[in-house]
Amino acid sequence: MKKLIETIRNIFRIEDLKKRILYTLGILLIYRLGSFVVLPGINPEALAGSGLQDQTASGILGLLDIFSGGAFSNASIFALGIMPYISASIVIQLLGIAIPYFKKLQMEGESGRRKINQWTRFLTIGILLLQAPAYLVNLHATVPAHAFVLADSPILFTMTATTILIAGTMFCMWLGEKITDKGIGNGISLIIMVGIIARLPHALLAEVDARFTTAGGGFVMLIVEFVLLFLVFAATIALVQAVRKIPVQYAKRVVGNRQYGGVRQYIPLKINAAGVMPIIFAQAIMMLPALFGSFEATRGIAATFANIYGFWYNFIFFILVVLFTYFYTAITINTNQMSDDMKRNGGFIPGIKPGKQTAGYLDQVMTRITLPGSIFLGVIAILPVFAKMIGVDQQFALFYGGTSLLILVGVVLDTLQQIESQLLLRHYDGMMKGGKLKGRNM
Repeated sequence: MKKLIETIRNIFRIEDLKKRILYTLGILLIYRLGSFVVLPGINPEALAGSGLQDQTASGILGLLDIFSGGAFSNASIFALGIMPYISASIVIQLLGIAIPYFKKLQMEGESGRRKINQWTRFLTIGILLLQAPAYLVNLHATVPAHAFVLADSPILFTMTATTILIAGTMFCMWLGEKITDKGIGNGISLIIMVGIIARLPHALLAEVDARFTTAGGGFVMLIVEFVLLFLVFAATIALVQAVRKIPVQYAKRVVGNRQYGGVRQYIPLKINAAGVMPIIFAQAIMMLPALFGSFEATRGIAATFANIYGFWYNFIFFILVVLFTYFYTAITINTNQMSDDMKRNGGFIPGIKPGKQTAGYLDQVMTRITLPGSIFLGVIAILPVFAKMIGVDQQFALFYGGTSLLILVGVVLDTLQQIESQLLLRHYDGMMKGGKLKGRNM
């Protein structure tokens, strides 16, 4: 406790870091306040106990409600949250593999990144033009007619509400970018995390109520559930931080072809180099069909994906998580560049020739260590199904592994890493004993 208090004091001694943290908290507060602002033309009092509230109590829409921090069930201006932007990012990254133009942009550095961001924004608006009307159709189907103030002008309401929903998501995206630029970083991920945390007390109260009323088990079962949750939490942290170290020999002095005074260092390769992005990407794809459940043509497909505890949903979800883990690792870990950097600095992996053989060796190692990491990530992603099987309430079960827990763990560790980097840069002790978060440079 003394160490934690001293670290907090050190944080507020650094003026720049203090401003960044306060700025981030202010932006997140704006986001949370916006999730309670109901769409113009809807009576907020009529939403209480409506079909929309019941619809988001479980299932895929309940998960979407968690990601939006309750904005979806509140018919808020932020109802669609940040997930359309995530979906657009997935498509753009996939286009970088299939279309030479986008592949070229990915290799152009900062200028290319700005163009990609612009294309991502345009595609986000395109996705919103489909999702916003679908949300409004579902709203009309689940909310009583007297809740709509503009009931006599449905076209006017649809046009204005669609515009506001699009603007709301774009504003959330802008808030995330501001946190990344002027705050402590990871803006989009922090916005998702805050929404998840906001729904945790509600899910916990639902589980406590169930244990003492319908489900039974009482206090003892609650303790067992919390112990299991702690074990899953610890396993998730272990997955995020696990690495394999590759030895690299560097020469202090080179005479001709002979090396003298070699220094051995290590390249830490993460077992899960993709972090939480694969599960966010996979979840974004799994949510797309459910948003069109109110249309007759897509109702059958949406019903298949509506049950997040069903076999086919979790089977496809598991496969997507594994595939996206490999995909995201491939686009973030450039083994050719790593090999060139080592060769340029006089380094080599013992027993492996510099150049192409080193790049091939690193690629082979990454492929092998990503396999168990991706499978473990997929297993954690579908753990809520097993939690529900042992009697955990549906809302609270979503925090036993799954997308919620992985995002919480990943974003918290990344945020702590950002803060610790600032502390160590200014010669203060870090957040953990020894001044270094385990795996922070991986």
